Amino acid sequence: MTYTKDDLRAALSAKTPKQSGDAIAAPQFLDFSVTAPSAVTGAGSRQWIVRGQNFVLIHTQPASGDTIFSAELTSEQVVLLIDENSAIRGTGSGEQHTVTGPALVVVPPGSSEIVSTGAGPIVQLIQSDEAEWAKRAANADRYAEPHPRVAPLEPWPEPVRGYRWRTYLMADVPEDPKRFGRLFRTRAFMVGFFKPGNGPRDPHRLSPHTHDDFEQCSLVVAGTYIHHIQTPWGPDATSWRPEDHARVGSPSVAIIPPPTVHTSQAIGSGVNHLIDIFSGPRHDFSAQPGWVLNADEYPAPGN
Repeated sequence: MTYTKDDLRAALSAKTPKQSGDAIAAPQFLDFSVTAPSAVTGAGSRQWIVRGQNFVLIHTQPASGDTIFSAELTSEQVVLLIDENSAIRGTGSGEQHTVTGPALVVVPPGSSEIVSTGAGPIVQLIQSDEAEWAKRAANADRYAEPHPRVAPLEPWPEPVRGYRWRTYLMADVPEDPKRFGRLFRTRAFMVGFFKPGNGPRDPHRLSPHTHDDFEQCSLVVAGTYIHHIQTPWGPDATSWRPEDHARVGSPSVAIIPPPTVHTSQAIGSGVNHLIDIFSGPRHDFSAQPGWVLNADEYPAPGN
């Protein structure tokens, strides 16, 4: 891994990559700014549905007052309210909850309904073993067979004091230079809800790195980025792939497979905002004291 000295991730222990003869999956660049939505509700909300190996992501550009989700799930889902214009009224378990973003909301298993009470974007994260949702993904064919280099999801321990609606407001998270961004986890997800940045990223301070056995989902919610991805060469030259330097707008999703070398570079002149999503939670980030903001509610295995 290649980080600048002041990047907190430089302190993470480097792993020796596992040797595998399995094919390396190709990166996926799903740019919702140039593709038609997967669904449009009667009220006009537009929804893009995509997936990774262990998760389904629903990105909604809502019409205010529209019911954007009403279903029963066997597992928790995570709802991201991207900015101050994102707002919901959620019902489930006999309760009603109102939240205005930016925020991360955890919805317990069971029946729930989400109504958008604002016009800002809303993102939902659902486990891919919710089969009815996984098959709706625009890229479902890419997972007709599981990718062998991606570890299957093994949910982490149940939350302390059981399942319930949980809301984490980004306004409640103070700046802390000793902590890597704003990290939250559930049993199935880890989300890096980073703060928006202004202007391009310094090209002299990029951070190319790899992951051994999990995908990274990089969700661009504002601005323009280039995802730089290099697929390692193996002995079979017919499977070699040229480097990707994919320019994407917002909103968009990049699915970055292991063990590719990757880094994302903001290039927009205005606000650029990227959110990182992992399923399951990352052990290396979780091992860093104070990094995961809700670790007291979602224990790590063995704790």
